[in-house]
Amino acid sequence: MFEPTTLIRDHIEAMEAYQPIYPFEVLSERLGRRPEEIIKLDANENPYGPDPVVLDALSRMTSTHIYPDPESTLLRKALARYTGIPFENILAGAGADELIDLIMRLFLDPGDNILNCPPTFGMYAFDAGVHNASVFNVPRRTDFSVNQPAIEAEIEKTNAKLLFLCSPNNPDGGLISKETLHRLLEFPIVIVLDEAYIEFAPEGSSRLKDVLKHKNLIVLRTFSKWAGLAGLRVGYGVFPSDLMPYLWKIKQPYNVSFAGAAAALASLDRIFDRKEIGYKLIAERERLYESLGQISFLEPYPSKANFILCRVVDRDASELKERLSRAGILVRFFDKPGLRDHIRISVGKPEHTDALLAALEDLE
Repeated sequence: MFEPTTLIRDHIEAMEAYQPIYPFEVLSERLGRRPEEIIKLDANENPYGPDPVVLDALSRMTSTHIYPDPESTLLRKALARYTGIPFENILAGAGADELIDLIMRLFLDPGDNILNCPPTFGMYAFDAGVHNASVFNVPRRTDFSVNQPAIEAEIEKTNAKLLFLCSPNNPDGGLISKETLHRLLEFPIVIVLDEAYIEFAPEGSSRLKDVLKHKNLIVLRTFSKWAGLAGLRVGYGVFPSDLMPYLWKIKQPYNVSFAGAAAALASLDRIFDRKEIGYKLIAERERLYESLGQISFLEPYPSKANFILCRVVDRDASELKERLSRAGILVRFFDKPGLRDHIRISVGKPEHTDALLAALEDLE
């Protein structure tokens, strides 16, 4: 009997699946708790959710039976006003994840190489696997800063086409310096700078406008974190002008949904209010960092994002994650090199911090 699975590409059969974070309804069933009893600090989501005007905009949609604008014209014009970047250099996507995949489709043939700097966001290596590309890892230093000399050596040795950097980096929240980035831009490689968490970093941390000066720099952003739209999947990238015609060629025609575009536009109309939410989360991040430093078995790292990475000392990090889970508090544990003795905690509301700290103190 014919087995269609025998036709599956070998590299797909061999690759590992991405490990996602699950939503409230799934977690509720697994934990035996009502959704409102779960404190979800495992996926860097915005605990305040979207602005009320977003919900109003979604409730008033009347054209969902019509395909959305394939060029996301209104959204890109609004993003141009927000960022100061020319409309022509902006491409919207179904989350930054889609744009990561799109970039790889543009540049990579099977067998090509990318450079990755783990520990970092897992989608870079995952998407490279989907495209049958080879991933050359340049591990970060013990403080999670990038190893610039090692990256330079790998660029020359591997002839990699793409280098992925996350700033602030997930999972530690550290920023790449302007000097390091500009040094790396001198090499013959396309750098994809993921700024998913940049709205929680100090003013001037973004390298968005540098794209207009460097033909080998791409910067990605998302509405998932600062705008609270993770469930609607809206992101955008700023690309050098030379790349835009090719991206338009290969982009899926209707990639940003009508609902996603409406929510993003409404969020951009409320920039001041969203910044106020951001300031709340930054203040809560600093309180959480100071408080976690008082827990005897945790060593938190300074962060410029909406999460804090902690090294777990003198106990098993996986077990700690499970014990917090049984208390209805979800944090992230990574079973991978460099992170097996760490947990990552998203910044929540003050009452979430209070509950987490109480649970941790009970485990002292």
